[in-house]
Amino acid sequence: MSKIRVKLISSNEGVISVTVASDVKTCLASLKSAQASLEQFALSTENQEAKTVFANCAKTTQQVVDQISARVQQLENEEPQYKGF
Repeated sequence: MSKIRVKLISSNEGVISVTVASDVKTCLASLKSAQASLEQFALSTENQEAKTVFANCAKTTQQVVDQISARVQQLENEEPQYKGF
């Protein structure tokens, strides 16, 4: 199984556009939805191999969610006006 790698780069100028902040939050919401779906698939299947694959994918997706959540926190701390976007 391949691994998903996500690397977020912050601007050296410290200026983050509203589009970037809202796009990151939209991405985070989509990832949370996908992670929840993967967990549901793992719970609902009888096939043990599929259950393992879905559970592993859910775990990997949760790790990405955690990383992007940390980035959202960083964006909001750097630019408080982006809270709630």
